[in-house]
Amino acid sequence: MELLPDFARLVYKSLEVEQAAIVVDIREGQTLDQFPEILKQVKKLLHTRVVFLDAQDSVLVRRFSETRRPHPLGRSETVSRSIVEERQLLDSVRNVTDTLIDTSNFNVHELRAHILARFGQKDESKKLLVSCLSFGFKNGVPLDADMVFDVRFLPNPFFVPEFRKKTGLDRKVVKYISGFPQATEFLDRATKLMLYLLPHYVRRGRAI
Repeated sequence: MELLPDFARLVYKSLEVEQAAIVVDIREGQTLDQFPEILKQVKKLLHTRVVFLDAQDSVLVRRFSETRRPHPLGRSETVSRSIVEERQLLDSVRNVTDTLIDTSNFNVHELRAHILARFGQKDESKKLLVSCLSFGFKNGVPLDADMVFDVRFLPNPFFVPEFRKKTGLDRKVVKYISGFPQATEFLDRATKLMLYLLPHYVRRGRAI
């Protein structure tokens, strides 16, 4: 958090950054007491709003239980006791808050939609980033994959001596694979599936 003023100067000088958000939580430790003074320095350079996310104690206890994560303050105390201590330590931040949001009745997708509606750009909720990654099963499925298509039913160019040292980006390899009717049919079916799913992901506030 000590770097906040420097970060503000960087954003101020940048012509590309329109909005930026920094998360401050209990893991900042002793420096939390310095937050009000640091905020004053940042506000001299940038229009700044402090948004404080809160929830009812019972909801917080349930969330820690469901995710099976220990409270950041450690394992020596119960979660309920740690939440009480956390509230005390975050008083310095809460006291300078501009907007307080009670997340008790939100799930993660509803909260994201609420944040975008209040602070995002008008068309932000309609944007979706789609990342496509080619991988080999021998290396394991990517851990952050939302959907996986197994195309091992297609002929493998690796077993064609001419293509063994080439990649799927090579035009000759693309032409070879495209020559099989099951390849073009798969692309057609996968495209239709994505065109059906993507609008639903957008409405749910998901990125894929």
